[in-house]
This record gives sequence, structure tokens and C-alpha cells, in this order.
Amino acid sequence: MREFKLKNNINVCVKENKNTPRAALTLNISINKPEKFAGEYAIMNRLLLKGTKTYSSEELSTILDENAIDLSCEMKSDYLRIRFVCLNEDFERALSLLNDIILNSTFEEFEKEKEKMKGELTAELDSAKVKLSDLFTRTVYKTHFYGHSYTKVLEEIDDVTKEDAINSYRDILNNSTKTLVLVGDVDSDLLEQYLGKIPESKGGESLIEVPQALKQEYSEIIKEDANQAQILQGWFVPTIGSNDYPAIMLLNVILGASGLSSRLFLELREKKGLAYTVRTAYETRRKSAVFSIYIGTEPSNIQTSIKGFKEEIDKIKTIPVSEEELKNAVNNLIGKQQFLTETNAQQSNIMAYYSIMGKPYNYREEIVKALHQVTPQKLQECANKYFTDDYVLSVIKP
Repeated sequence: MREFKLKNNINVCVKENKNTPRAALTLNISINKPEKFAGEYAIMNRLLLKGTKTYSSEELSTILDENAIDLSCEMKSDYLRIRFVCLNEDFERALSLLNDIILNSTFEEFEKEKEKMKGELTAELDSAKVKLSDLFTRTVYKTHFYGHSYTKVLEEIDDVTKEDAINSYRDILNNSTKTLVLVGDVDSDLLEQYLGKIPESKGGESLIEVPQALKQEYSEIIKEDANQAQILQGWFVPTIGSNDYPAIMLLNVILGASGLSSRLFLELREKKGLAYTVRTAYETRRKSAVFSIYIGTEPSNIQTSIKGFKEEIDKIKTIPVSEEELKNAVNNLIGKQQFLTETNAQQSNIMAYYSIMGKPYNYREEIVKALHQVTPQKLQECANKYFTDDYVLSVIKP
């Protein structure tokens, strides 16, 4: 693995995986300020693959299909991710297309894509689980940029103009940190030729504020056609890079992210029969992170399920986790990370993610070391520190 900079100051990491037939490249471009209207960045992202000055949308799609180049653009809360996977012999062609998309996108299908996006979001919100997540996100983040949920986007997307999308893209492209990862067995010297002319990488200060602290809040939606109740409870916790990050990752595995062996699954589903589905999640962003518990259950079991959440949280706050359970959680987490970094594409994505979040490309190695150093006392300390009465509880029910 070697690191260097292009002439435009873009940080590059090349990981040579010899004798692999496909190459993977990920370019992350930081988001340093909130969008003016919810959905502005989302529509901008969707339009990047809808044609350039060189190719129409149809021509671009045909070229990608004919050459088996999997190229995508994804809008995250903190960065724009542009990536591709291609056969080694098509690497230069993929780079050329990537350069064309970055510099010459025309945003021609703006109105068509806006209507398509509105239809897709409306359809997504017909799902009770999506509707719950939307409600929870709006409640947790309120007026913050991170709270631009599907519902918020549908409320404001008609205020977004084509000029807004173009100006947002230009601002992001010209005022952002950029990080690039290439994994495979191809000629990395081509990177300078095709990506050395895009706007330079700048380390400007982010104007996205840290979200306001949570206070206990309950929110609910009555969905007449729902056939079950769905509950989501969450707390703010430290994000990636914090000293407590490894411990919270392990709490997530122990409580609900390890499937059949997790505490919530065993207690609420297997022993009490409360759940169709029960799990926890640890979602990190640059300026905040949320630890949440989710359950789908019979409407008559809502209060019993919420009480079950509290019982399991209280246990982990008062009774130290055994050394065996901790060891199993560490092995589970390391195993998952190994499984999720098997392919060139997976390695490229995770390394670029670490870098855009301000960490070393090989940050995974630091995490593995840190996981082995977490003690039962550390887990108990973090549980008491973060699983307080300052939480959001959202419910969808018939």
C-alpha cells in the first residue's frame, strides 16, 4: 500500500492486489456546508450520471453496460462518493468516463429526475419501517442538516431549481477535501492523467454544526394499514475516532447486532416472544452518531417491548459483561469486518471512507487493536455514560 498526492493535492492510496481481474476506485468529496433546501444534494447526485457534454444519458448508460463498468454516485451526509469497478483492461476507459462525469455533467434531465425522485420517495414511505426511520430521523435531528429525511425532502424539493443543483455541485467540487483509493492490479500512473485536472483538494473548515443535545422525546404516527407496531429508540453517542468508539461498536454487537446470539434477540424474541424483528444499530456521521434499538411487534406489546429495552439496557449498565461474551463480541466484529473487506471494491470503499472522515487509510488495523483492549469495565462505563434518559422514542402503530 502506498500513499501520494496528485498535482491538485488529492490524497491517493493505492493498494496493489496482484492477479485480481477487476480494479476498484473510490473518490470521496467532502460536504462542508448544509444544503439550502432538503433534497438539493440528492437531486444533484442523481443528475451526475444523466449525461455529459460528450455523451447523452442513453449513450453513457450504453457504454457502461457494454464494458461492464459499474459506476455509481452516492450522496452521503458528509461526502459525495463516486466509485467504479471494472475489468483491468477497461480501467483507462473507466477513468476517462469518470473524468468526463466529474467535469462535464450537464444536469439536462432535471425536471424529469425530480419527478422520478418524488415518486420513489413517496413509494418508499408507504413502508412502515421506512416511515418509522423517517420520523425518528426528523425527531433526533430536528432542524439540522442531518435531519433532511424523505418527508423533509418531499416538502422542499419543489423549491430546488436546476441552477441550485448546478451551483451546489460547483461549490462542493471547488471547496472540498478529496480522497481517492485504488485497489487492484492496474497502472496507477493513469490517475494523474485523468484525475489530476479536476479542482484541487482543499481542507476547508466544515460549516455543518454539531447537532443539539437530545432531550427525552416521544413521537408517533398512526398508520391505518399497518399490521404491526414498530418502535425505534435512540441516543446520541460519540462518532468514529472517539476513544469510546470501539466500546460502542462492541455494545452494539452484544445488545442486538449479532443476530441470533444478541441479548435483545434472545430475551425479547426467543424467551418472551415479543418480536418479529429486534436489532440495534450504530450509525456514525462526522458530527454525530446515533445508537438505536428497533423492534417490530404486536400493537398490544408496545409498552412491554419498551420495558424490555430498558431492562436490557439496565443489565448492561449494572452487571459487567463476562470475559467470554466480550471475547465473542470482539471475534464477531472482527469476522464481520474481514467478510466486508474481501473484494477490491469493499476495500476501496472502506479505506476511502476512513480517509474522508479524517482517519488513516488503514484505520481498520487501529480499530482491531483497540477492540482487543476494551474491558468489561469500559463497556459498563460507556453504557452508563451514554444510555441515559435523554433519548428519542418513535413509534408507528395501527
